[in-house]
Amino acid sequence: MKWHKRILSMIQDRQDKKVALAVDTSTKEAPTELINNIVKLFETVKPDTILVQADFKIRSTAPVKSDTITYHTHGKSSYTLVLEWAKEEKIDTLFYITDVTGFLPEDMESVDFELFWLVSGTFMPKIPFGKAIKVA
Repeated sequence: MKWHKRILSMIQDRQDKKVALAVDTSTKEAPTELINNIVKLFETVKPDTILVQADFKIRSTAPVKSDTITYHTHGKSSYTLVLEWAKEEKIDTLFYITDVTGFLPEDMESVDFELFWLVSGTFMPKIPFGKAIKVA
């Protein structure tokens, strides 16, 4: 669980920052146990983290809590609204749990906050910006 220690350290290093954790809820085939464990880690170490549940739209923003995630079956995901939300809310660091198969506009080449894609599964797609961390 090398990634687990890395994420724990990253959360601890950002105690004085405004942090959000986004979860791609576009499919019920998501690794829910893994996602819940990551959310619980944030809930324990940095309880003021904002949990964003999103697919093709933002479904909710609330204090981080692992038992509140609702998944959907349509499989459509877009990252645009969450990234725009993070900019508007002046988020310092955004962690995004996803398979990175969602939509991003071609003209979006960067964001002005730290962005970490927490990618589950065996395939690591190319990310347009930010840093990818494989979690599995």
